[in-house]
Amino acid sequence: MTHPLDDLINQMMAASAAKGDFDDLPGAGKPLKLDGNPKDALLNRMMTEAHAKRPAVTLKEQISAAQAALAKLTDPAARKAQMKVIADLQTRLAIEIEAMGKYG
Repeated sequence: MTHPLDDLINQMMAASAAKGDFDDLPGAGKPLKLDGNPKDALLNRMMTEAHAKRPAVTLKEQISAAQAALAKLTDPAARKAQMKVIADLQTRLAIEIEAMGKYG
């Protein structure tokens, strides 16, 4: 199975090699110590550098904030409305987690 970023990675590697970016690197010719799929590591690094978050992480943060807001509410109508917001966020999170399990 190919990785979704295979073509982009290969293009970037070829361009860097053509510019000589890999000449005289420390540790040249020695194997790299990588855990897991190195292409996933690249994607994770790109997301970190872009300050991007997975949707599930964002949804968990929103749920925590909504629960904190609920704890401060005393009006029954406002509490009910906030509970609906939390339920919606939890449903979206469950869908996202299921999709991550199926599609990665």
